[in-house]
Amino acid sequence: MRSIEADLLFGSELYRTVVLDKLAHARESVWISTANVKDMHVEGRSITALFGELAARKVELRVLHAELPSRPFRASFDKRRRLVAGGLDLKICPRVHFKAVIVDGAWAYLGSANLTGAGLGARADRKRNFELGFCTEDFDTIDRVSALYQAVWSGAECAPCKVRAHCPDPIGEPAPRRTSLIRLGHARRL
Repeated sequence: MRSIEADLLFGSELYRTVVLDKLAHARESVWISTANVKDMHVEGRSITALFGELAARKVELRVLHAELPSRPFRASFDKRRRLVAGGLDLKICPRVHFKAVIVDGAWAYLGSANLTGAGLGARADRKRNFELGFCTEDFDTIDRVSALYQAVWSGAECAPCKVRAHCPDPIGEPAPRRTSLIRLGHARRL
């Protein structure tokens, strides 16, 4: 057990720090794991518009999600040519419940908030969820979170999974057998 330096975030601090300060200014990569994603608004534009801007800058965008995103998110996604062309990768695993945002492999948020306006505190005081999390630049912590993320992303956790028989799209399956993960019509990309 060792100590790490971290900042505790809650309320609108989550939105300002995670979305506005870090995610929006990513230079190389953004890896997100969440059980729920919605097309929240970020400074007058949708999160998918922000993802489109990041994709235009060649930032690698990955989302691990527990299920297919909501219809409003997918409709907004469809309007973003860069995202549809492969600018945002999505993989679905029904067991994903950990919430993490890893930016450029050098900063991480870990906490309870999903990637939604209510979760990240972007909504009004009386409409936001009570969420809590921390952010850190501690490389050992980031490496450990990245290792879990990569294990799920790559399908390494699929083979021993006890709910694999009920999984709509096991990540570890070869591409030709994959059917439910779509890039709104195309396998392996959202």
